Amino acid sequence: MNIHEYQAKSLLAKYGVSVPRGGVAYTPQEAEKVAAELGGPVWVVKAQIHAGGRGKAGGVKVVKSAADVVAKFKDMLGMTLVTHQTGPAGKEVKRVYIEEGCDIARELYLSLVIDRATSEVTIMASTEGGMEIEEVAAHTPEKILKVAIDPIAGLQPFHARQIAFGLGLEGKQVNSCVKFLSAFYKAFMALDASQVEINPLVVTGAGDLIALDAKMNFDDNALFRQPDVSALRDEDEEDPAELEASKHNLNYVKLDGNIGCMVNGAGLAMATMDIIKLYGGEPSNFLDVGGGATRERVTTAFKLILSDPNVEGILVNIFGGIMRCDVIAEGVVAAAREVSLHVPLVVRLEGTNVELGKKILTQSGLPIVSADNLADAAEKIVKAVKEAA
Repeated sequence: MNIHEYQAKSLLAKYGVSVPRGGVAYTPQEAEKVAAELGGPVWVVKAQIHAGGRGKAGGVKVVKSAADVVAKFKDMLGMTLVTHQTGPAGKEVKRVYIEEGCDIARELYLSLVIDRATSEVTIMASTEGGMEIEEVAAHTPEKILKVAIDPIAGLQPFHARQIAFGLGLEGKQVNSCVKFLSAFYKAFMALDASQVEINPLVVTGAGDLIALDAKMNFDDNALFRQPDVSALRDEDEEDPAELEASKHNLNYVKLDGNIGCMVNGAGLAMATMDIIKLYGGEPSNFLDVGGGATRERVTTAFKLILSDPNVEGILVNIFGGIMRCDVIAEGVVAAAREVSLHVPLVVRLEGTNVELGKKILTQSGLPIVSADNLADAAEKIVKAVKEAA
C-alpha cells in the first residue's frame, strides 16, 4: 500500500524524523489558512499523487507570497499530472500540500528497503539527491552507498556513521545523521514498511538534516496490525480493477497485453505469463486466485479480467492441489454465462477432481477449449486470439 507525501511525513515525524512544517488543503480557503499559519517568506506548493517525478511535471512550485500560494493551489487542484510513473493517462490532483521553505545547503538521497536476496533491511544513500535514483544507478552506480542491517541486531550507531562519512558529512552533521537514521529506522520497523524513500534529504545551512520529500510503501500482509496506516489508504489513487480484486482477496495486477490469465499460485502465474510471451502473445494481467478460492471468488476473478477492454482471449491455468478443479470449472462456467462470454477461452486443469472439472466444462455447452498441458494451452489461446483479430 502507498500513501501520500504529507501522510508519510506525518508518520515519520511521530518517530522523531525531522520534516518541514506543512498542511494539506482541499479548497482555496484551506490553502490560504495553511499559508497564514506557516508564515513566510517562502512556501512550497506540492500536488499530492501516488507517483514520483511531480516537480518535472509542474506539480511542485516555490512561491514567495501567500497570494501566490492560493494561485498555485488553484492551478494544481484538478489538473492531470503526467509523470514517468503515472503513464500517459496521468493522475488527477485532488489534494495539495503546502509547506514552509527550507534553507538548502546540499541535497542527498536516502532510503530503507527490504533486500529479498539477503533478508535484511538495507540503507541506500547517495550524494546525488534530487535526481532519479534509477538514472544514478544506471550511469554512476559507484555513487550509491549500501549498508545492510542485521534484523536481529538492528541499526547500530556505526551504521549511521558509515553512511554519514560516505555522504561527506562533517562535524555536527555526522551527529545529525546518526540521530536522523535512528529515528528513520525505528519508523520503518514499527510501521511494517517495505520501502521508505527520502529524495531529497537536505542538509540545511545550519547543518541539520531534514526530509524534504518522503515516499512510503507498506507490506499489505501486515496491515491488519497497522490500523493507523490502513486508515491513510486513498482508493482514488488505485487502479479500480486492482482495488476491486483486493476486496475479494485476489492478487491482481493489470498489464498491457490482450490475453487474460487466471491462475492459482504466484509462481504458476508467472510461468503462465512467460509461456504466453514465448508463443507470441502478451498477457493482460497477473491474477492469482489463491489456493482456497471459492466459486464466487473465481467468478469475480473472471469478471475482473473481462472488465479490461483490451482482453481478446482468456487462459485459465489451474493446478488443483488445495484448489479443486471442479470448483474452478463451476466458477468459470457461471462467470462465462453471467457476462455473456465473447472472447476465446482456453482452460487447462490438472490435479484434484480434474476429470470432474473437465466434465463440467464439456457439459456446459459453452465454447470452451480444453488444453492438455501448459504449452498446449498457451499455443491454443495465442492462436485463437490471432484468428479472432
